[in-house]
Amino acid sequence: MELFELLEKLHGAFGPSGDEAGVRELIKSIAAPYADEMDVDVMGNLIVRKRGEGPKLMLCAHMDSIGFVVTHIDEDGLLRCGRLGGVDPKAAIFTPVRFKNGTRGVFARKEGDKDEKWKIDDCFIDIGARSREEAERLVQIGDIAVYDTPINRCGGRAISPYMDNRVSCAILLCALESVEKAQNDAYFVFSAQEEVGLRGAKTAAYAIAPRYGVVVDVTDSGDLPDGERMGSAKLGGGAAIKIMDRSVIAHPEMVKTLEQLAKQHGIPAQRDIIDAGGTDAGVIQAGGTGVVTGGISVPCRYIHTPSELVDMADAEACVRLTAALVETCLPL
Repeated sequence: MELFELLEKLHGAFGPSGDEAGVRELIKSIAAPYADEMDVDVMGNLIVRKRGEGPKLMLCAHMDSIGFVVTHIDEDGLLRCGRLGGVDPKAAIFTPVRFKNGTRGVFARKEGDKDEKWKIDDCFIDIGARSREEAERLVQIGDIAVYDTPINRCGGRAISPYMDNRVSCAILLCALESVEKAQNDAYFVFSAQEEVGLRGAKTAAYAIAPRYGVVVDVTDSGDLPDGERMGSAKLGGGAAIKIMDRSVIAHPEMVKTLEQLAKQHGIPAQRDIIDAGGTDAGVIQAGGTGVVTGGISVPCRYIHTPSELVDMADAEACVRLTAALVETCLPL
């Protein structure tokens, strides 16, 4: 599987938090030839097992994306909405959006308002309807809209509204394909509802009861000129090995293992610390009697905007590091 081509496929799938079936079924069809077992649990997590004789290793990437949920339809046909996950109205303004049934519109606000402290209550989705009745024939209260911007390449980098976290789903799929023999009993988990509270990974970790856990996700880059240093990782610096974020302090043994594997296999790597945000690692680490947990991150600019940007070489490094971990005997 070529990584960018896989990203293009995943980009076209509908999968906001709580309604991940579209992206899940696509991932399931791609993973099937390389899986020993597959299961979908009550939360909607897809769990793909690659059997090995070693300890249980849970590799997790969330499928869901942020979005807008319709809460009210005005008399003039404009859709009022609420956040599904960490939506920033200012970053989303005048961006095309789409619904599951194919209805398209634009996330907007009234013209002439220059208030910089925009609230989502001041915004709406315009689907071109002239009245409430016309809008209700297309969209119902509770329907979810996601960004409708394309995926593009710019040199060795790529831009998409769904890098968080379809790039990591693509990484797990490529790693699954490349593993010839799993030394550990590996569970590739494509989790649900991460963006609204790390919900899916919590139940998946409870069911699997892994000894080790590694979450693959994007991480804020800290390489923009004169920008806030949100994170330590830089685009083009390789796979970012998680040290800590708001949700987790990575286990020192997992950090050591990943850094040794990167050095051994000549994989470009860097350390990942962010001062805001978290990943599924937080709930996996605290599951059961505790899990030796870490993370492999893809540095990303403009997270939770319609134009998230990553370096494809970093993503390829993450594929290699993930596969190397599965093929390395971990202590029982």
